[in-house]
Formats: sequence, C-alpha cells, structure tokens
Amino acid sequence: MSHGDMLKDYRVTDEPYYRPVADEIALFTAAYDRRLPVMIKGPTGCGKSRFVEYMAWRLGKPLLTVACNEDMTAADLVGRWLLDADGTRWQDGPLTQAARYGAICYLDEVVEARQDSTVVIHPLTDHRRALPLDKKGELIRAHADFQLVISYNPGYQSLTKDLKPSTKQRFTALRFAYPPPEAEAEILVRETGIDPQLAPPLIELAVSARRLKGHGLDEGISTRLLVYAASLMADGVPATQACRMALIDPLTDDDDIRATLEHAIDALLA
Repeated sequence: MSHGDMLKDYRVTDEPYYRPVADEIALFTAAYDRRLPVMIKGPTGCGKSRFVEYMAWRLGKPLLTVACNEDMTAADLVGRWLLDADGTRWQDGPLTQAARYGAICYLDEVVEARQDSTVVIHPLTDHRRALPLDKKGELIRAHADFQLVISYNPGYQSLTKDLKPSTKQRFTALRFAYPPPEAEAEILVRETGIDPQLAPPLIELAVSARRLKGHGLDEGISTRLLVYAASLMADGVPATQACRMALIDPLTDDDDIRATLEHAIDALLA
C-alpha cells in the first residue's frame, strides 16, 4: 500500500458545516501554510472540533483525532510492539501515523492527558519536526504535510489539569467562544431544520444559562446542546420536554438551578 493510501480512511470527504464567526479560517490557513502547530482554546461544545474537521476538509488533508483522557500513555500516541502469530510487530500510534505519512493530528481536550504522555509532542512542535521512537530505535522526520493541533477548555483549568508553559509556548493559539446570537441561530436552523422563529428563544435561554457559570453551573449551555434541543423540537418533541432533556438534565442536578432554568424555558418558549 502506498503512503498516500495509508491515510485514505482519515480523509474528510464531505464538507462539514462550519459557520465562521471571525477570521479563524484565514488564520488557521496561514498557520498551516507554515506548518505551525495550533492550540484552540474555548468552552465545551463551542465548535472547536467541527472547525478542525472543516479545516482538514478545506485543506484537503487527512485528519487523525485523539480524544485525550487521563489513562492515555505516550505509547497510545506514538505506538507499541504487539505480539502476533509471527512474533512481534510494531504498530504506529496516531501521532506517528500523522507524522510519518502527512496528516493533521488533532489532540482533543489535551489537558485531560497526563503531562508525561504529552511531552512526546515537543520535538514535533519546533524546528526539529521530528518524532523519536525510542522503543523502536527510529527517528521520524515529519512529513511535509504534517501539522499538530490541540484543543482544551480553559474553564476547567486547575493546577493538576493544565498545560506546562513549555508546551503552551510551542503553539500558536486561537481563542474560541460561543458564536454571536445571530450566528448561533443560523447554525441551529442549518443543522436541524428548526423553524427559524424558534431559534432566537433557544439562544436567549442559552445566554441566560451561560451567565450562571460560576454561580451554580460549571459550564453554560453549549452550542452542541442547543443543536440537540433544536433537533428534538424539529422532530416534533414539545419545546419544554426537548429543552429539559437536552439543556437542563445534562448540565445540573441542583434543584434550585433546575427550577431557574425551567422558569426561563416557560417564559421564553411558552
């Protein structure tokens, strides 16, 4: 199999819907042209992953996505030796595949991973653009098309879950927020087919809930959750039930906060 075919399953063949809100497309394109690593910061469900998928499609590059978690090891990123019927064989991890064959490697919610597992990205994010595979005795020079992208939610930062300054300063950065109301309404209509008149009340509800972040809610209502609610409503689920299922119950178990949000739903969508 040719190198070009190695990543054929990771190509984004259909255009993902992405509604730009500023100059993020031009800035990401400029970073890719120089193969600069990019860090995307923003709240949960604001469109970070959709944006990366869209940019991979727009640039015509394969995309390998890693959902980072606290159990992830360096071997999960770079690869490991495996036993099979013929003995041992090396299996590349997603980071190694992307660097070897030329793809965008996207580490989603990178702060969820242990810091000792993410330091392996360092030599790929400076002038070296290299990945040493110590267990295999190989040094990979990154393919010309390789780019590293990471994302995380600064709202969840803590002393134990944050990137080291030595890691942050290896990246360019884009800061995302929830889209402006008119853009978010457009997203809901485009993604779900909901009646355009029903989108603004949902957005107003989300804006109200986002003001509660840090005052009873760890996180506000995301664009993703609004899409869920709008999808249910577009399929005929009553608005109050759709909102309770998609916007309230996933966010909180606090009775007072629930009552506040349900009152807002009644006022806006009755």
